[in-house]
Amino acid sequence: MTETALEATALGKRFGRKGGWALRDCAFRLPAGRVCAVVGPNGAGKSTLLALAAGLLAPTEGTVTVLGTHPGQARPRVGFVAQDKPLYHQLSIAEMLRVGADLNPGRWDAATAERIVAGGDLDPRKRIRALSGGQRTRVALALALGKRPELLLLDEPMADLDPLARHELMGVLMAQTAEYGTTIVMSSHVVAELEDSCDHLLLVGDGRIRLSGELDELLAAHTRVSVPAETDLAPHTVVESRGTGRQVSALIRPAGPLPGDWRTTAPSLEELVLSHLRSPEAPALTPAARTEELPA
Repeated sequence: MTETALEATALGKRFGRKGGWALRDCAFRLPAGRVCAVVGPNGAGKSTLLALAAGLLAPTEGTVTVLGTHPGQARPRVGFVAQDKPLYHQLSIAEMLRVGADLNPGRWDAATAERIVAGGDLDPRKRIRALSGGQRTRVALALALGKRPELLLLDEPMADLDPLARHELMGVLMAQTAEYGTTIVMSSHVVAELEDSCDHLLLVGDGRIRLSGELDELLAAHTRVSVPAETDLAPHTVVESRGTGRQVSALIRPAGPLPGDWRTTAPSLEELVLSHLRSPEAPALTPAARTEELPA
């Protein structure tokens, strides 16, 4: 297995000659074996990024590399569950799983697929068109994981699941990573559902990568401070600053030790994400940005 699961360089996608850019100048590297959250508001470019990685779209500019090769060549080793969970509605669940086996000769793990379906108490004879949205999600995940992928791409996978099913299927995904080293890339605009499971973050805002890296490192690079309003925050990088009377609350990236009389707290993932999205003019923190921030 390659050490890099997904890598983008100056990646951009525009729809139509005069259309707007869904993604522009995106650069990041995702090591293999990670569980990566792709977060951002609706319309930020998350689905476009995953479709490019799955080889369903071609870049307008730049490159995306999947498992060390072109997305088309990597497709047999990649599982993808789109938002609309495309399935053959006239087939039964059992027939749908047989299609998965026929399309993935030599890789199909029937036991895993059947176990995921059984976990939802689904009758294999039931037709796809008779399933609820959450049940179709379960079948789509069974197909994707039955393929035994090295990279699993999930576009808003939990949106139509109840909390119990969401917890159970997240456990299935974590077990997949632990047992097989599968890299999982999961998009969502609900940060809370990813915080306890993911160890890597891609924050997409306005078609650009705002944050990229190991989750613990990104959180450790930021500090929430509360200081008197007249305090000069230079030379620290200010992501977001809000006045509350005589005090200022700011999320910063410290450039060195902070004064002892500053009140400081560690930000949560949700605070980190929201501050960067509310302040698009703030410097991004990506591999390229880290290089630029290093002292000469």
